[in-house]
Amino acid sequence: MFVLELGYTAPLDRVDDLLPAHVEWLDALYDSGMFIASGRKEPRTGGVILAVGERAAVEAAVATDPFVLAGVCAYTVTEFIATKTAAGLAEYRQTPPG
Repeated sequence: MFVLELGYTAPLDRVDDLLPAHVEWLDALYDSGMFIASGRKEPRTGGVILAVGERAAVEAAVATDPFVLAGVCAYTVTEFIATKTAAGLAEYRQTPPG
């Protein structure tokens, strides 16, 4: 599982101009099953997405975010092993290697 942390690198008015395209992009990745949760940070300096899949596929998806393409945000991609989850997320539980 991955935590994708977005940090805005441009003023919020530029981010807001791209928000409809970003939401369409999010919707497509929810439909694909890669994204399982997302939302804005408070204060509004970026956002956070929980994603599942192979690292290369997740990083490729991040590269297509309209925010990235327009240069208004930068991502930090952090992989973690979800060994414990709420019952509703049981399908995403993982076993650590070794």
